[in-house]
Amino acid sequence: MRRPPLPPFTRKSALAKVQAAEDAWNSRDPERVAQAYSPDSEWRNRDQFFQGRDAIAEFLTDKWANELHYKLMKELWAYTDNHISVRFEYEWQHSQNGQWFRTHGNEHWAFDSDGYMQRRDMSANDIPISASDRRL
Repeated sequence: MRRPPLPPFTRKSALAKVQAAEDAWNSRDPERVAQAYSPDSEWRNRDQFFQGRDAIAEFLTDKWANELHYKLMKELWAYTDNHISVRFEYEWQHSQNGQWFRTHGNEHWAFDSDGYMQRRDMSANDIPISASDRRL
C-alpha cells in the first residue's frame, strides 16, 4: 500500500506531507500517527532511540498522557528527493504540575518509495510559559 504524496517531493507535495503530519499529530491518536511510518521506522526523539510502529505508538501514548492540551504547528524548512526537514512548535500542559510549556524544535525525515517515513530525527527544547502566553 502506498501513502501519498510520494517522493521525489516537490514544494507542493512536501507541504502536503507536512500538513498531513501536523493534522495526524494534533489528533493525539497514537495508532493513527504510527501508521504514517514504515514498519521498521527508526526514531530519535531527543535522547530516546527506538524502532518500529509498536514502539512509536507506545512512545506517543506515554507522551500524550503527560503532555495535556497538546497543540502542534509544523512548518516546512527544506526538502529534497525523499527528505523533508521541518521546524515545529507545540504547547502543552504538564500532567503532574499544571505548568504550561512551549516546545521548539526541528525534525529531519527520510521516506521510502511508498511514502512511509523510514527515519525521524528530532531535537527540541521546552520553555516554561504562563497560560496567558499561549499562542497555539
